[in-house]
Amino acid sequence: MHAITINEPGGPEALVWAEVADPVPGEGEVLVEVVAGAVNRADIMQRQGFYDPPPGASPYPGLECSGRIARLGTGVSGWSVGDEVCALLSGGGYAEKVVVPAGQLLPVPEGIDLRQAAALPEVVCTVWSNVFMVSHLRPGETLLAHGGSSGIGTMAIQLAKAVGARVAVTAGSKEKLERCAELGADILINYREQDFVAEVREATGGAGVDVILDNMGAKYLDRNLQALAVNGRLAVIGLQGGRKAELDIGTMLAKRVAVTATSLRARPLEEKTAIVAAVREHVWPLLAEGHVRPVVDRELPMSEAAAAHRVVEESGHIGKVLLVLE
Repeated sequence: MHAITINEPGGPEALVWAEVADPVPGEGEVLVEVVAGAVNRADIMQRQGFYDPPPGASPYPGLECSGRIARLGTGVSGWSVGDEVCALLSGGGYAEKVVVPAGQLLPVPEGIDLRQAAALPEVVCTVWSNVFMVSHLRPGETLLAHGGSSGIGTMAIQLAKAVGARVAVTAGSKEKLERCAELGADILINYREQDFVAEVREATGGAGVDVILDNMGAKYLDRNLQALAVNGRLAVIGLQGGRKAELDIGTMLAKRVAVTATSLRARPLEEKTAIVAAVREHVWPLLAEGHVRPVVDRELPMSEAAAAHRVVEESGHIGKVLLVLE
C-alpha cells in the first residue's frame, strides 16, 4: 500500500507519499481500506518531531479516517467485511489501509457521506469526552470554546447547542465568527480586537462561563480562570499558547473551579472504547437527525498532504481539511 511517511521531522515537505508494507489486523482488530482521512494539529506536531506515536501505534500520521472494512482479525464480532465505517486512530490514517481496534470503530452515521465521515471521530470524541464526560456541561449553562471555527470548535458549538447550552466562541476574523454564528454560537469574540474575559462577563451579567474548552494552554490560563463562573470547569486540550504558566490557586479556591487537561491519542484502549461507545450512544442520533453535521473546509488528495498541512498551519480554514483517496 501507499502511506504518507516522515523520514525526518521538518516542514510540510517532510511528508512523502511512499510505498510501505500492508498492515495486518491482530486479535480484536480490523483492517480498513481508507477512503478519507482528516488533518489534525497533532499531525503537524508529529511531522515537526514534537509528538511521537504511542508505543505500538502506526508510525504514519492520521488520527481518524473513514472507509470500508476489508478484513476481520480473530475475535471480532458485530462487524462484517464491506461495512462502511469511520474510526478513531492512534496513527496511520494517512494511508490506503489502516488497522483499527474494533472498539474504536463507528458506523457511518445515517445521512453522512462516507468521505465526510472522516471529519468526525477525533473531534467528536475530543469534544464529548472533555465537555460532557469530564466537564459535565448541562442545559442552560454557558460554554466558551476557543478557536470556534476549528474542527473542534465547530463541533463543540453544535453539540453544546444540541443539549440546550449557550455558546461563546473566540475566532480571529469576521468571516470565521459569522460561520460560528451560523452553527449556533451566541457570543462572538474576535480575539484580535476584544478581551474575551470582558466580553463573556458582560454577556453573562458578570457571572462568567461554566465550561471552557481551551486549545491554547499557558497563554490563556490566567484569563480562563478569570472568565470562569463559580463552580466553573476548564478543560485544556492543546498547547498552542505554550505549556508552562502560573496557576492562581487562590482564584480556584474562591470560585471552586476545576481544571483538567487531557489528550486522546495516548489513552488506553479501554478508555478510548468507552468514549467511542458514549459517542455512538449520544452523538450518532444527533447526526442521524441532522442536528449536528461535520464541517468540512476542503478536500485534497491524500498524496498532497503537504498542501493540506500548509492550509491548517496558516489557519485559513473553517472546520476540517480532508485527505481523500476516492
